[in-house]
Amino acid sequence: MGEQRTLGQHLASRLVELGVQDFFAVPGDYNLVLLDQLLKEPKLNMINTCNELNAGYAADGYARARGVGCVCVTFTVGGLSVINAIAGAYSENLPVICIVGGPNSNDFGTNRILHHTIGEPDFHQEMRAFKEVTCMQTQIVHLEDAHSLLDAAVAAAMRNSKPVYISVCCNLAGEVHPSFAGDPVPFGLAPKVTNERSLDAAVKYASEFMNKAVKPVLVGGVKMRWPGKAQDAFIHLAEAGQYPVAMQPSAKGFFPENHKRFLGTYWGQVSSPYCSEVVESCDVYMFVGAIHNDYSSVGYSLLLKKEKMIDVDLFRVTIGGRHTFGCVNMRDFLNAMAKAVEPNSTAWDNFQRMYVPAAEVPQSAPNSPLRTNILFKHVQQMLSADTAVLVETGDSWFNGQKMKLPEGCLYEFQMQFGSIGWSVGATLGYAQALKGKKRVIASIGDGSFQVTAQDVSTMIRYGLNPVIFLINNGGYTIEVEIHDGPYNTIQNWDYSGLVQCFDNHQGNVFSTKARTEEQLAEAIEQAHKNVDKLCFIECFTHRDDCSKELLEWGSRVASANGRPPNPQ
Repeated sequence: MGEQRTLGQHLASRLVELGVQDFFAVPGDYNLVLLDQLLKEPKLNMINTCNELNAGYAADGYARARGVGCVCVTFTVGGLSVINAIAGAYSENLPVICIVGGPNSNDFGTNRILHHTIGEPDFHQEMRAFKEVTCMQTQIVHLEDAHSLLDAAVAAAMRNSKPVYISVCCNLAGEVHPSFAGDPVPFGLAPKVTNERSLDAAVKYASEFMNKAVKPVLVGGVKMRWPGKAQDAFIHLAEAGQYPVAMQPSAKGFFPENHKRFLGTYWGQVSSPYCSEVVESCDVYMFVGAIHNDYSSVGYSLLLKKEKMIDVDLFRVTIGGRHTFGCVNMRDFLNAMAKAVEPNSTAWDNFQRMYVPAAEVPQSAPNSPLRTNILFKHVQQMLSADTAVLVETGDSWFNGQKMKLPEGCLYEFQMQFGSIGWSVGATLGYAQALKGKKRVIASIGDGSFQVTAQDVSTMIRYGLNPVIFLINNGGYTIEVEIHDGPYNTIQNWDYSGLVQCFDNHQGNVFSTKARTEEQLAEAIEQAHKNVDKLCFIECFTHRDDCSKELLEWGSRVASANGRPPNPQ
C-alpha cells in the first residue's frame, strides 16, 4: 500500500478519476483546509468565483461539456447561496458534485450555536434543504466511513446524472486514514443493467408499432445526454428506419443539423418551418429522452395523442400510452430497434414536397438601428466546428433555434429551470471546460446579465476568450411578452464600460458598443482578431424588437398560467 493521504486528497483524486480537471470555489472559514488539500492534487485546478451562485452555474456549464462538474463552498451561507444553481443542474440532469466545508465534528450532538447558521444548534438543516435538489446527501463526520460515503455519493451522481451533496467537517479534511491510500483502488461504476426479457418485449411491441405506421417520425430530447450517451444510437435508428428527425429545443445540436433527414426544431407553434405540421400529422411519433413540460409544449398546446406515441425515457419505454416496459436502458433499446425496424421515408417525402426555404434576412439600410434578426444573422456567420453557442433565457432561445449549427458546433441553454442569470456563470464553466478546443459564443440579455454580471471578471482573470453579445433593450423581454408591467423595466448600465472596469487596465478585454449593422460587423471583425481575449459586444435593440416565435410562445404560456381555478 502506498503512502497515506488526507481525506481532502482522497476526494481530489476521486474527482480527477471522474474527469474533473477544474472545480469552482468560494472560500469560507469552514472549507479553507479542504481547499488546501484539494489544491495538493496536481491534476486539479481551482477557479475562484465572485459568489456561490455563479460557482454553481459554472459547475453546471462545465458538466455540459465534460460530463461532470464540481463546486466547493462553505457551510450554510455558501450552501444556501449555491442551492439555486444545484436545483437547476438537477432539473437539467447534470452530475454536479457539491462539496460543502462543514462544522467541526466535535460540535455535532452538542447544544452549541455556530456562526453561519440561523442560530439553532441544528447542523443538518442545510443537508435537508439539499435533499430536494440532489439525488444523494452525505455528511463526513467520521474518518472511518469517509471513504465509502464519498464513493457512494460520486457514484450516485454519475449513475443518476444528478447533483449530490457532500459535507466535510472542517477538522477532518486534513486528516490521514489508512483507507486513503496513496495508490487507492480505482473508482468503478457499475452501470444500470437492462433486463433482457423486458428489452425483448419492448422492442417487439415498439417495432410492430413503428412498422405498421404509414408515417413514422423520431423526436429527440435532452435526456439523451446522460447516462449512456444515446445520441449515436439515436442516429443509428434514424438511418436504419430512414425516418425524418426533429429535435426538442433543449436538445438542439444532439443530432447533426446537416443530416439529410433533419427536420429542425419541434416546438409546437414555434417550431422550425413545416416541422410541427409533419410531426403532428404522423400516425406514430417516437419521442426519445423528451421533456414534456409547459415550456416545451408551448403552454400545453401540442397536437399530439398518447395512443400514437412511443415515449423512450432513460430506463423506461411506454408505447401508445398503455404498455410500459421498465428496466430498459435507452441506448440498448435504440440499438435493438435499429435492427428490428423496416425503412419508411414517407413522412420525410411529405416534408420535402411542402418545404420552402426560409427567406434570408435582408441587409439593413445604412446606419439604421440594429435589429435582433440582423444580430443573429451575423452570429450565424461566426459558427464553425471550433465554436460552441450558449444562450440565456429570453428571446435568444428562439433566435438561437433558427441558427443552423455546422458539424462539430455545440449548443447549450437551460430550458427546464430557466433561471435568468444562469448564462454568465455557465459561460465561465463552459469556456473553461472547452479552453483550447472551442471558442464560446454567448448571447445574454441585459436583465439576465445584471443578476450575475460580476463573474465576467473571473473569465478575464483565468484567461478565457468567449465572445459575449449583450442585448441591451432595457428590460426582461421574455417576461414582457408573457405579462408586461413596470417591473420588467431595468436601470440601464454602461455594460461595455463595466467590463472594462473588470479588466482594470490589464488589456485582456475587447469591448465595444454596436447600434447599427455596420458597427456590429466591425465589432465582430475585431473579435476575430482578438482571439485570445474576452470580447464583449453591447448590442442596442428596441425594447419591442423580438422574434415572432417569442410573441406566439409568450401568449400561449400566459394563457396556461392564467387558467382559472377549477370549481370546487
